[in-house]
Amino acid sequence: MNFLYPSFLFGLLAVSVPIAIHLFNFRRTRRVFFTNVALLRTVQTETKSFRRLKHWLILACRCLFLIFLVLAFAQPFIPSKNKLGLSRQGVTSLYVDNSFSMQNERNTKRYLDIATSKLDELLTLFRNATSLQLLTNDFSSAEQQAGTAESVRDRVTSIRFAHTPRTLETVYRRQRNLLSSLNPGGRNQLFWFSDFQKSTAGDLSRLKIDTTDRLFIVPLDAQPTKNVYVDSVWLTTPFIREMQNNSLNVKLTNAGRENVKNLPIRLYLDDAQTSTASATIAPDGTATVSLNFNVSSKGYHRGRIVFEDYPITFDNQYFFVIEASPAVRVLHLYEQKAAPAGRTADYIDAVYSNDSLFVRRSFNVQNFDVGQLKETDLVVLEGVADVNGTLRTELERFVRQGGSLAIIPPTNPNTNSYAPFLQAVGIGSVQATATPGAVPTPLPVADPDRRNPFFRDVFQQSYQSEPLNMPTAAPVWRWSAGERLLSLRDGNPLLTQSRVNSAAGQGSVYLLASPLASTYGNLAEHALFVPIMYKMAALSVRAQRTAYSFDDNLVTIPVSNPSERAVYKLKRDKLEIIPIQRIVGNQLQLEMPKSNELAAGQEVEAGYYELRLNDKTERLLAFNHGNQESTMNFYSADELRKAFANQPTVEVFDSIQDGDFVQVLEQENLGQSLWKYFLLAALAFMLLEVALVRFMKG
Repeated sequence: MNFLYPSFLFGLLAVSVPIAIHLFNFRRTRRVFFTNVALLRTVQTETKSFRRLKHWLILACRCLFLIFLVLAFAQPFIPSKNKLGLSRQGVTSLYVDNSFSMQNERNTKRYLDIATSKLDELLTLFRNATSLQLLTNDFSSAEQQAGTAESVRDRVTSIRFAHTPRTLETVYRRQRNLLSSLNPGGRNQLFWFSDFQKSTAGDLSRLKIDTTDRLFIVPLDAQPTKNVYVDSVWLTTPFIREMQNNSLNVKLTNAGRENVKNLPIRLYLDDAQTSTASATIAPDGTATVSLNFNVSSKGYHRGRIVFEDYPITFDNQYFFVIEASPAVRVLHLYEQKAAPAGRTADYIDAVYSNDSLFVRRSFNVQNFDVGQLKETDLVVLEGVADVNGTLRTELERFVRQGGSLAIIPPTNPNTNSYAPFLQAVGIGSVQATATPGAVPTPLPVADPDRRNPFFRDVFQQSYQSEPLNMPTAAPVWRWSAGERLLSLRDGNPLLTQSRVNSAAGQGSVYLLASPLASTYGNLAEHALFVPIMYKMAALSVRAQRTAYSFDDNLVTIPVSNPSERAVYKLKRDKLEIIPIQRIVGNQLQLEMPKSNELAAGQEVEAGYYELRLNDKTERLLAFNHGNQESTMNFYSADELRKAFANQPTVEVFDSIQDGDFVQVLEQENLGQSLWKYFLLAALAFMLLEVALVRFMKG
């Protein structure tokens, strides 16, 4: 038999008190005088030997009462046969997984509630301990200190769901930080209460538990259930316009093992329901639904995808933001520009000046400010003979940062100047085809491939198979790289598109083979010219990022005319965050903070955030929590045992559902506690003493 608190055994010295009283409190005979002996009651006489026996029995009861009471406070127990048992005198760290996946239910009771109730029972084993730590996924500062069982029990009642999943390796590292500071010698114990979701638990093979500590893994025996979540949302077209039909695509994933049939999907724009659809999703499958909508005003609109899916409800709503009618900024740089006969406006001006969607600026290439490229989506370079120096450098940077460039050659292009520039933007060397001073001979243009995505929505459906009256064009140079959009009937390219990929974005270069002057064909006056130029401008607009995720370590947001010293803020209601940020070209890169990096009382929630600069809203953004926890796949007890098979200090229980979980833990690792029996014995001897005093007469 061992004692949990052997220092209480000093209380056995209290046994000397009743012994001293018994030895030194001798009764002396006193004589009492009465005037009338008739008033005296008959006194029952006792023999000296009987009285002595009674006193010794009372003394024994008093001594045994004190002995057993002191032993009860010392908490005696029979040690367990397990040599790696618990040490109630070490530090005990209790981890409770409060991630969103713990919303799952068993018998109408949530996993988090089951875990906290079992944890409350476990605290009875450590009711007198003073070195207890309660850890959740919040990783708050209050969790980095030890406390009593009562303080931990009070905090258990306030555990709420957290949006930040933690890997088990991160959790263990957090626990070890406290254990190493409070009790570096070891003999500590750790408890993990979790559903052990595979998508968030991390790589268990890399998790090595210190051999001086004991880890108890308590799984909730979570079962896969149906759960639908939104994988992504995107627009069918790069931009949307007000008072027109638009389409939004929603990709849904069923992460459970049950089939989902005819799930109603609702689309809300600015808190008004605008469209509905239904989705049928197979287990571990996906489905994409299209929702049609229109907006009546320009600017940003707040959108939500909503559906009902129980018992996992944290991912039943997806926030996004769309911008209606964003202006397409076109910069026309020219040295030679072609215009229709009898008109002062050139062809490029005629195309983009008739639609309010486009914002066109036109400059001679010799006197424009290169800083204007930062506020441009499409650059139309027309009739420039030489591309070198600052112009070449800035255009290359513009394309690498995701801009679009359309090159319309002059009548006599300097191929020696263009060759290195075009090679830098992904186009091979060009060769001149026209002889200076010679009369150009326009050639007919071949029919375009109407299946090419570039020509989507250009031709009406009823005319998809009918032959077209195509224009003519006389090329001034020839090349072989890029995706052909238009070709001449002799097989040479007329218009190609080349994509330039870089870390800052994906740019496009459109290269035309002939000038727009009428002597080089009638392409600029043909009906096909306007939709081609519209398509270039439309595709130059970077596809709208409808939403962002808190799980993204780095969020990239396009901003206009950024300043390196600018400080951007994210604001939602009363929450205001200044993330770590930097400017790369026209892109603002934000490092989103984790929950433990925020100030006390701050919490990031899914919803809409304003990107603010100097107290002015620059953009409206939507943030959602990641979908890692939406995957309903969990480690079983056997899988956990296999993962920790080579670590003898780790014990895995079958399930937290076991009714005698705490009792089994106590018997196997703490031994048999005896303090209750000693307390009962102390009470029994106290009652025996009372009975001896009251009833032992004669």
